[in-house]
Amino acid sequence: MKRYFLAFAVMCLAWTSAMAEDELPQGFGIQLGWAQPIIRLNSPDASFPKDSLVNTVRLNGFKVGVVYDATFIAGFGSSMGINYTFGAAHTDWAKKANDLSHSERNIYQYHQLELFVDWQYKFEVAKETYLILYTGPTIQYGILFKNRYEVRDDWFEDVTTTDFNRFEKHEEAASDKDLNALNVTWGVGAGFQYQRYYLRGGYDFGIINPYRNKQFVSSSDDRYTRGRFDQWNIRLGIYLWQKK
Repeated sequence: MKRYFLAFAVMCLAWTSAMAEDELPQGFGIQLGWAQPIIRLNSPDASFPKDSLVNTVRLNGFKVGVVYDATFIAGFGSSMGINYTFGAAHTDWAKKANDLSHSERNIYQYHQLELFVDWQYKFEVAKETYLILYTGPTIQYGILFKNRYEVRDDWFEDVTTTDFNRFEKHEEAASDKDLNALNVTWGVGAGFQYQRYYLRGGYDFGIINPYRNKQFVSSSDDRYTRGRFDQWNIRLGIYLWQKK
């Protein structure tokens, strides 16, 4: 599946580049904004009750990147580029199960690169003023998904920490060791553009199960690992170069 999506993205890029001839409206710019990666992972632990399988982590951060925009015909065109996205979050201290003298929490950091191709339509509502609707795929590559697990002795205030990258194998959290760094999403969104400036926002739906291993528990349990990496985002951008 990943190979098919990669081939699809390459074809989209080639098609967009071929269509964006010199006489067509084009633009090249930069964008910066807010991002909220949402990591939805179910529990591979068969001892968990079925109504508490899903573990959702919402990280807040930012997105920055470069974008190339081309209009093919009558407002229809494409926007593509590369983004870097950062997100961070932490859980509150909570008492460990069956150990009231210790508390625990998790701290997360997420770094990724994104290659996106959006098909868009611009509705001109006034001179050099547009409403925008867009949809398209994004290929995400996770550079680092850092998970710091902290345990605090509530009597002596001592804290022990364990760091691991969720994209790499590790012994400290064996059930979480097999997440793919490569992910594919499909996004939908809307925006507003005035002259060289634009505002866009949307939601990306993860369409690949991020687990490498499809099952961590016995086949008799019939409980498979599932997950999804989604993302909210809002971006402000400016075209540093435009051809109308």
